Amino acid sequence: MKLYIKFMVSLRCKMIVKEELLKLGLKYVALDLGVVEVLQDIRPEQQAQLKSNLMKSGLELLDDKRSILIDKIKNVIIEMIHYSDELPKVNYSDYISEKLGYDYTYLSNIFSEVKGMTIQNFIILHKIEKVKELLLYNELNLTEISYKLHYSSVAHLSNQFKKVTGLSPSFYKRLREKRMSNLEHL
Repeated sequence: MKLYIKFMVSLRCKMIVKEELLKLGLKYVALDLGVVEVLQDIRPEQQAQLKSNLMKSGLELLDDKRSILIDKIKNVIIEMIHYSDELPKVNYSDYISEKLGYDYTYLSNIFSEVKGMTIQNFIILHKIEKVKELLLYNELNLTEISYKLHYSSVAHLSNQFKKVTGLSPSFYKRLREKRMSNLEHL
């Protein structure tokens, strides 16, 4: 039986889910971002207890099919951008459609209807978060970051970054460095 869990987007979240399953005596086969496959059927009282326990940690057990599909879309995007060494070479729409086994137009319409933003905008927001992270670590320059995240150019990355954050990437980096420097002098 598969369980879908909203907001399960990190290793810490996976650990919380693992602990809660163990508390209830539930054995699982697979535990991935947003989804857990348990060996046995869950009794209604176990499901209610799991739902309650997960809520205390900011996680939500999903039972609505649309919510489950939205969460799957979000998890594919988060995994693709934040946890893959390299972004896919194909269009994101083809990648998401292939991963989930649904027509992209269908996925896109449901996502926009429920979330109030397009899948593309969701991808852009996560790519910009990844850019911030890479700028913070200071291991790659802007050209390398734009290449890694499949931007057509540094200018395209910079324009998108500024549109989302209101800052240029270089100003953001200087701001972070200044903040870190100020913290060191405390």
